[in-house]
Amino acid sequence: MNIPQELKYTKDHEWVKIEGDTATIGVTDFAQGELGDIVYVEVETLDETLEKEEVFGTVEAVKTVSDLFMPLSGEIIEFNDSLEDEPEKVNEDPYGAGWMIKIKMSDTSEVDSLLSADEYKEVVGS
Repeated sequence: MNIPQELKYTKDHEWVKIEGDTATIGVTDFAQGELGDIVYVEVETLDETLEKEEVFGTVEAVKTVSDLFMPLSGEIIEFNDSLEDEPEKVNEDPYGAGWMIKIKMSDTSEVDSLLSADEYKEVVGS
């Protein structure tokens, strides 16, 4: 299982890449593996400001639909449009081409509450 060291993680299986006051967010390799073949990603919260742990969208797989939770508070400034036509990118490259949203963080101190790669490995029993 791929758990990049440079990223941060949540117990809800989102990953976060911090660049200044912007965070790129997606679902982890573990999550996409558990979900199975992803057929649809829906994010209707573009340009909205959401609080940490609020639902920002859903991911639909062949067998289930899962909510996506904000790992940090902030404004959703970008959605990965390519997922509309190619949701399978989440399965193929969850940490690269399969990213979901970018946010402008409203409280950078919340980053401290995210899990390190090693802490996330404990969550998933890896």
